[in-house]
Amino acid sequence: MRLFLLLFFTLTFLVCAPASSEFVLRENCPPSFEKVEAGTCRLRTQYEAYDSVQGAGLGGTQTSLPEHRDGFTPRQIDLGRYLFFDPILSRDGSVSCASCHHPDHGFSDNLPRSIGIGGHSVGRASPSLWNVAFLNSFFWDARADTLEEQMAGPLYDPLEMGNTPENLLATLNGMETYRDLFRQAFGQRANDTILLAEIYAALAAFQTSLISLNSRYDRYAHGYHAALSKPEIEGLNIFRSFVARCAECHTPPLFTNQQVAVIGAPEPLGRPVDIGAEKTFNAYELKAGFKVPTLRNIDLTPPYMHSGRYKNLREIAEFYNGGRGHAVPQGVDLTLHWHISSPDLTDYELDRLVDFLGTLTDESLKPQIPRHLPSGLSPIDQLSNTPMANSNIVSGESL
Repeated sequence: MRLFLLLFFTLTFLVCAPASSEFVLRENCPPSFEKVEAGTCRLRTQYEAYDSVQGAGLGGTQTSLPEHRDGFTPRQIDLGRYLFFDPILSRDGSVSCASCHHPDHGFSDNLPRSIGIGGHSVGRASPSLWNVAFLNSFFWDARADTLEEQMAGPLYDPLEMGNTPENLLATLNGMETYRDLFRQAFGQRANDTILLAEIYAALAAFQTSLISLNSRYDRYAHGYHAALSKPEIEGLNIFRSFVARCAECHTPPLFTNQQVAVIGAPEPLGRPVDIGAEKTFNAYELKAGFKVPTLRNIDLTPPYMHSGRYKNLREIAEFYNGGRGHAVPQGVDLTLHWHISSPDLTDYELDRLVDFLGTLTDESLKPQIPRHLPSGLSPIDQLSNTPMANSNIVSGESL
């Protein structure tokens, strides 16, 4: 049976794969990036005008961003885009990176726990990829220090994409179209052989181009006060207050302090406590600790928490308002983060918080889904396991 599937998969590719001449990588940097003299793309944002440090106090509206990663060429970024959407990276050609990080779902997947090859459910929800260029660790449990280290997780996890380094290299090197694209992105190499480091670099290049810093909140922060309504401004003030203390962990302008926090969020019924960062750092005090996620585009990425426990933002606000440790299961001993308290916000104040969170949405730089892929396969939407809807595919895009 496995031999039959392999032959079927190979024949499908040979029939469907486009000719390499159809694919010419872009020479221009993505929006918000400037092409500098070295030929690489450098991120430009209005936050460069500020010199205050993120994390000081509760974070003012005009606070600089943390250091970020850029410096890839336009071709490397565009090659990464093709790889990101191509199911050929999975063992059986059924799952792409975009299956769990869909651009129409805030680069998450709107599932409590993501689904990999063969319909297998993985242990945690899929985090958003917006603004990953600014992050210094990855995964909910902070077990990876670089994007390259992170991407090896889903690529080779038997329940996610199920591939192996050897099979991935053999597959891509067996395709003339991909060899040509890697030559465009990385130059002439010995025998035009694709290397693992080049695959990782291209994927990292694309992911670091996913910038979301032009929300209504950002326009307000830069001085256009009419960008937010009165209820939304009330919500911002509650968010930054010493009572609610949201901004102590979700610090503007990135809306995360990138730290691990033990907040006592419950698992779905019937699931054991996820020890989280305790395993990463071999530290009992970090049991059930997880990275503080960014709140940018949070309105697009339900359900919430590492386990998808809460289905909407109002439920999240109610959880934080419920009092220190109120949801910790009986008999479970956790070292709760110092900022977890009992703010006792009113229903009105909770509603205003939710109003404010909606102002952090910005999809203005959402990348185009390729109309065709070098493998000849279709971009996959894991929610239906069918080709993605073409809502944000531009018919005239350059291949």
